[in-house]
Amino acid sequence: MAERGDSLLRAAVMLMASHAAGEDLLQEALVRLLQHWSSIEGNPEGYLRRTIYHLAADGWRRDRLRRLRLPLLFAADRAAASDTMAEVDTRDALLRLLAKLPALQRTVLVLRYFEQLSEAESARLLGCSVGTVKSAASRGLARLRELAAEWPESSAHSQCAGIGPPAHRVRGGH
Repeated sequence: MAERGDSLLRAAVMLMASHAAGEDLLQEALVRLLQHWSSIEGNPEGYLRRTIYHLAADGWRRDRLRRLRLPLLFAADRAAASDTMAEVDTRDALLRLLAKLPALQRTVLVLRYFEQLSEAESARLLGCSVGTVKSAASRGLARLRELAAEWPESSAHSQCAGIGPPAHRVRGGH
């Protein structure tokens, strides 16, 4: 945790769309790691990451997410000094959009685009087929584009690179 804790927490926050829920997810994964410590071979970080992704993909604490008011992705005291208000707005907008996706789609998008894992690596971690990962990623990105198109015009909306409306809508003036 001393070496990789920040990275694990960032992934958990993205998966849960809330800093507090991300901390809870990481804590639950750590509890499970400790419960199985004697049977874990090799690097415990791999087991911990798989546990985090499986819990998130299974919709762990789904009911809590529905009741949450989504705070900023990173509290002001955790933000880097060079962080601008627009970057905070962008992270908040992205987090709110991700929270509207089903758990599996959100998990696959975090694995593929935040953790930068391949489709095969993501499938292996989630224990599913590559086709399931491709399908969930495709549907998740399409839904993010729809949600971003509905998002109120703001600096955060314009800076959500890669999740805005499809190019054909922009060129057509719609």
